[in-house]
Order: sequence, then structure tokens, then C-alpha cells
Amino acid sequence: MIPDTPAYSSLSCHHTVAIESLAARPWSSATFTGTRHRVVLALEADAAAWLDALPEAEFALRGHLVADLAVVARGDGRAMIDVLTLVEG
Repeated sequence: MIPDTPAYSSLSCHHTVAIESLAARPWSSATFTGTRHRVVLALEADAAAWLDALPEAEFALRGHLVADLAVVARGDGRAMIDVLTLVEG
């Protein structure tokens, strides 16, 4: 879970990541309800391995689960990530 602060350090890779922008919109299907998120991150140039592993990472989100995460763009010290979270239960 990302803290409420705009920057945090990945404990496993020791990279600082800043959230530059975050947009969210409701999403639903016939059986699930959730939210689509678009996140733009500023990150260190040597964080490529961390970014590559992000789609397979496990996230602890109370009452939600990450159903899909994709790095859709990267370059110039930034990355754009699309995330689908679903409400559990």
C-alpha cells in the first residue's frame, strides 16, 4: 500500500518514487465493481528492474485487490501505470 505521502522508498530495491499524478474512475462488470487508476511516477533512472517487476507484485489493500497492473509507458525518468482494483466481497 502506498502511504499518503507523494514519495516513498521501495524497501526491496531502495528506489525513491514520486507520484506526479493520479486519476481514478469507477469501473464495473456484470460481476465485479472497482476502480481504474492511471498513475504517473517520477523515478530514478536505475529503477528499471523495480518497474519491470511491478506488474507481478503483491499489494495489501484493505477491502480491495489489484486485478490488473500494466506499465503502459516509460522514459525520461517517468512511468505511466494503469491499475484495475476490485472491491473484495
